[in-house]
Amino acid sequence: MLLLSFPFSSSSSPSSSSFLFLQNPNIKPVRCFSQKFHTPRADEKDDQQQQRVRSLLVERYRDGSSKRYILGANSHLQTVREEHEHLLNVVQENHFSDLSWLPRGIKDFILPKGYPGSVSDDYLDYMLWQFPTNVTGWVCHTIVTSSLLKAVGVGSFTGTSVAASAAAVRWVSKDGLGAVGRLLIGGRFGNLFDDDPKQWRMYADFIGSAGSIFELSTQLYPAYFLPLASLGNLAKAVARGLKDPSFRVIQNHFSISGNLGEVAAKEEVWEVVAQILGLGLGILIMDTPGLQASYSLLTFTWMSTRLLHLWLRYQSLTVLKFNTINLKRARLLVRSHVMHQTVPGYVDCNKQENILSWENFAHPQVTYGVSMEKMIGMEVSSHTVKTLLKLYRKEKYILFVNQQRSKVVNYLVTFKVGATSLSVLKSLWQAHWLHEHRKMSPDHVLSMLEESLLELEEGFPGFLRQLEEAGWEKQHIILKVPSDLLFEAADTLDFASDA
Repeated sequence: MLLLSFPFSSSSSPSSSSFLFLQNPNIKPVRCFSQKFHTPRADEKDDQQQQRVRSLLVERYRDGSSKRYILGANSHLQTVREEHEHLLNVVQENHFSDLSWLPRGIKDFILPKGYPGSVSDDYLDYMLWQFPTNVTGWVCHTIVTSSLLKAVGVGSFTGTSVAASAAAVRWVSKDGLGAVGRLLIGGRFGNLFDDDPKQWRMYADFIGSAGSIFELSTQLYPAYFLPLASLGNLAKAVARGLKDPSFRVIQNHFSISGNLGEVAAKEEVWEVVAQILGLGLGILIMDTPGLQASYSLLTFTWMSTRLLHLWLRYQSLTVLKFNTINLKRARLLVRSHVMHQTVPGYVDCNKQENILSWENFAHPQVTYGVSMEKMIGMEVSSHTVKTLLKLYRKEKYILFVNQQRSKVVNYLVTFKVGATSLSVLKSLWQAHWLHEHRKMSPDHVLSMLEESLLELEEGFPGFLRQLEEAGWEKQHIILKVPSDLLFEAADTLDFASDA
């Protein structure tokens, strides 16, 4: 993401179009990335000084647009939306030229977040060759499927070959619907698996179980075989879309010696042996007298085995000991330090981690990447914004407390340009401190924020020191900064103007 700002120095003045835009919010901003400067006249210097006070901050959005917060005549906030051309392709032309014709939404869907800086230089070349390779592979799969159906009696090479082809089309269509599920998972949720592979691996089995229920019900409703089988295949494809990337992260966790290929190959050995054993046991179970004749007994057998499978999966994930700090483990670490001034090691922290919990139900509730408008509302005095900017001038984020609902306190966080994983960890520490010392009323929020920042400045270095002593490392903090919205305070803002 490319972020641009245009600070105005005291010895220069912006072009008239930019100046009029800031003075009159009703004028639609122009798409301009160059400014002409000239020696300012005396009246222009007065206007420029007024402009320095009026502009508070600018929020930058991922699509290249921005929102400017300025002071109104009644000291209330006003916002002006600015549309800018996105220049990422221009700056990174050598890396992105092959896909420059694609809309940005599609690029975000098919490429990793942060591309090209987040992957190696040969990533795109490999994927451009891999795509037609996969296409030809599935063409062959379709042809082979038709032959298999003929071999088991659906049509013949001399007679009703049309019937076999039609059956093959229906069967492949079922697979195609499942492929759509994997496409949506990979494109829309691809950035989630690095944070919490244990959770998504477990959810993959839950969704796969739901798919098996659809397939199992085809025996009861054979007239609806295709829609039921398609739904089952879709659910299993979604499960596979969650399972494969999650397990790759787990495999990478195992390969501490750079031996990822060997780890993956040996995992295949374990899986194939388990597959052979499972198929043998399944055949013995199916040969049990009366099982095929009783659908209820068949369903009970499947349900019992599936529940055992899910329990075993959960147990296998609980023994994993990640030394990376994701949001779940960060909450455990921060809570322990705020309440007890201690930090658990990564072994104990992984044991305490709840694999199935959702961040939306965690306490305290912290919402990241919100706009300033949503954070404080537009009806408050601009003094509140100035005070927040002053309080957090040393930090790469701003945290505010939403107390509109008396029973549930929500901590809202917005990040500045240049924020890192450490900034997210700091905001989480501050939110937990405020949650444990919550004696806030709407009239004392700013004073409590000031007190919490003093505690953060004093206690956070000790927290980092205890993390290192407990075996955690700073480079293993994988708390992602939301990149859809970042802001920067106006460099010309004079905090002393309200004094």
